[in-house]
Amino acid sequence: MRLYLTALNPTDAVLDGFLPAAARLGLPVTVLTDQPERWPPDLPVQRCPVRDPAAVVATVTSGEPPAALLSNSDHLQTATALAARQLGLPGKDPAATRRCKDKALTRRAVAAAGLDAVASVTIDPGQDPEVAAGLPCPAVVKPRDGVASEDAYLVGDHAELAGRVAEIRRRRPEVALVVEEYLAGEVRTHDTLGDGTQLHTIGGWRTTLGPPPTFTEQSLDWAPLPVGPIAGQLRTQLDALGVSFGACHTEYVLSAGRARLIEVNYRLIGDRMDLILAELLDVPIFEYVIRLHLGEPLAALAVPDPTMLARHARVDYVCADRSGTLAVAPGAVDENRAGVRLGCRPLRQPGIHADWTGTNRDYLAALHAIGTDPEQVREVLREFRSGLHWEIRP
Repeated sequence: MRLYLTALNPTDAVLDGFLPAAARLGLPVTVLTDQPERWPPDLPVQRCPVRDPAAVVATVTSGEPPAALLSNSDHLQTATALAARQLGLPGKDPAATRRCKDKALTRRAVAAAGLDAVASVTIDPGQDPEVAAGLPCPAVVKPRDGVASEDAYLVGDHAELAGRVAEIRRRRPEVALVVEEYLAGEVRTHDTLGDGTQLHTIGGWRTTLGPPPTFTEQSLDWAPLPVGPIAGQLRTQLDALGVSFGACHTEYVLSAGRARLIEVNYRLIGDRMDLILAELLDVPIFEYVIRLHLGEPLAALAVPDPTMLARHARVDYVCADRSGTLAVAPGAVDENRAGVRLGCRPLRQPGIHADWTGTNRDYLAALHAIGTDPEQVREVLREFRSGLHWEIRP
């Protein structure tokens, strides 16, 4: 029996998370991808049109019998869920994965359940942005099926909206966009695991964003949500979307005692936060996700209560501030200072040229600190960062 994992490009979650976790569980793995040339040559990678569920089914059935099929890619959740269903394997509800991926469907499902109504308008490819003229500003424009902060912009008026739509269309003319009311408040995350029946919170973070008009996450502080009204609101909204299985990462705004969804990513938190979360909780999160896809119940997993954790963590992202080639950068670093565990993990390698985007594609490195005292964690992380150097040259 074999674990099949669908993916696009190589990610830390797969390379440093799921593959080692599968090895610890004694499971042979095949990575199915449409980009095998981008993966390390020593990995068990097989070419497959992974956006096509029928192709995934055909590839899996032609090989060793599957124990589980899963994906951690935003882009592949629905195709993988459909394939898992056809193969008779545990997996996510394909309708739920689609409701999470499609920002317009997310808003519609939550509003239909009577939980929250966020003003939102879809602008289809080629459609005049004037269709959003009735939406109050400030507003946010972003791809309907977008991921993270890519091509998401705050706009102050309808003229600015029209300009942003034109800018996005020059790069991606085929993309449908949504324009939504701007949700003011504190940005947070809510991270869960589920077995199809039970849903358990495994963590949450308070997010600091960079300056508008983009929405780049610059730092995150550990802030798990206790049981209470806000947690209840999040649970009912996730129920309305059908989220109940595997890993889910929800971003929301906390405003006037209300949890208002920004987006729901039906996979683990990304940009190395999943690996940091596993270290912080001291539990094998990637193994847990695999075991859920093997059909094990949540009750069989030793999932801790994150609010009872006697540790704090902070993550800082080092971001490029301009286009250019990364000329100088530290490698991976692990230290322990005054009882605080520190880590630096590169997210861009020296010699790589990249344009500035105002998104997480600008990340050069993820720095994190884990300790018992929040103030000490922040201070030690500041000192750690000050001793590291990055340089971008034209």
